Amino acid sequence: MQTTFTPEQLTDPKIERSNEILRNCVHCGFCTATCPTYQVLGDELDSPRGRIYLIKDMLENDRDPDEKVVKHIDRCLSCLACMTTCPSGVHYMHLVDHAREYIENRYKRPFTDRALRWVLARILPYPMRFRVALLGAKIGRPFARLMPDARLRAMLEMAPDHIPPVSRNDDPQSFAPEAPTKMRVALMTGCAQRALNTDINDATIRLLTRLGCEVVVAEGAGCCGALTHHMGKADESHATAAKNINAWAKEMDGEGLDAIVINTSGCGTTVKDYGHMFRNHALAEDAARVAGIAMDVSEVLMKLDLPEGAPQDMTIAYHAACSLQHGQQIKTYPKDLLKHAGFTVVEPADSHLCCGSAGTYNLMQPEISQQLKERKVRTLEAKNPDIIAAGNIGCMMQIGSAAGVPVVHTVELLDWATGGPHPPALDRHPNDVPILR
Repeated sequence: MQTTFTPEQLTDPKIERSNEILRNCVHCGFCTATCPTYQVLGDELDSPRGRIYLIKDMLENDRDPDEKVVKHIDRCLSCLACMTTCPSGVHYMHLVDHAREYIENRYKRPFTDRALRWVLARILPYPMRFRVALLGAKIGRPFARLMPDARLRAMLEMAPDHIPPVSRNDDPQSFAPEAPTKMRVALMTGCAQRALNTDINDATIRLLTRLGCEVVVAEGAGCCGALTHHMGKADESHATAAKNINAWAKEMDGEGLDAIVINTSGCGTTVKDYGHMFRNHALAEDAARVAGIAMDVSEVLMKLDLPEGAPQDMTIAYHAACSLQHGQQIKTYPKDLLKHAGFTVVEPADSHLCCGSAGTYNLMQPEISQQLKERKVRTLEAKNPDIIAAGNIGCMMQIGSAAGVPVVHTVELLDWATGGPHPPALDRHPNDVPILR
């Protein structure tokens, strides 16, 4: 694609990077075949190619975004299926991230939009605030239908039946290996996951220590910054990301780390991009070091000697999170591990398509998200599974809100198959009383 940025514009590193990306695009349209929003809406401007045209025009002309541009960029899930499909290697993720930051800085949204985005940015990345908000939403859920705004209804309906007690395993500490030490790893405990499902981190710690890992929860680490990053709130996302970089770099320079283990793939895609995010920052070197050893939990487990399990009479439908299969290009490891543990693994039709969760997308674009959810659940349940497995908390919440079978994290099943407890989600009563402590 030909671009016409001026030499002055190209002195901006963000414009320079977007220019590189735009010039790789050859207008082929292969991306439209795998774009969920294009399939749902049928509008060229709701495809990656259409959004690329809008972004190019906006950036080249240095003009303020208008309502049309914002609407179509907001509708993008950032599922990154287009990047998997693209034969020209267009790095759409960096381009749309730049566009969102540009919009955030130069477009004044309607008051309700600003208020909702402000609330999400101030609550979701903070586990205790999120817990309190979930309790409030749980109380208000019976009145969801009275809410005039579909986004408010989606927020109330998001509240799960079960809100787990705080897990002390998420506190800064070190867990000794139960077998000869093979690796020393830092576990990213995250933010929203610590409020929504503490079983995942607990299972990860049990499994890794059982296989010979010393697991460290680093002092000062927390939210990866993805939620605010995808809202275009660069200052906020960089501030939280910087805390992680400093915390993990300190561990790397101390007793050392072989990996930073991430069991929420949406976070993993962002942490692995820290080198790019901080390329022009004082933390550039440490950010690159951190990104270089960041691994999804499935990548780490492939390096360890996971015991082979006896065949089990249980069929697992594996949902491939977009952030894992497209953002990190990890497609087979979770399935291989589950099969090695003795499970029968099946995949739904169109497994490359998004479930509609996508961070805060299901809250900000509930109508489109609902359509994607219904399709994903339908294709998963068509396989008649006993359990649905996924590697991302957002997908688990999205699919679990409509599926008729339990949805659990892949690592919980692997922990169970290798001597851990029965995953609580498999027999949890829907009316369990939430506890805060």
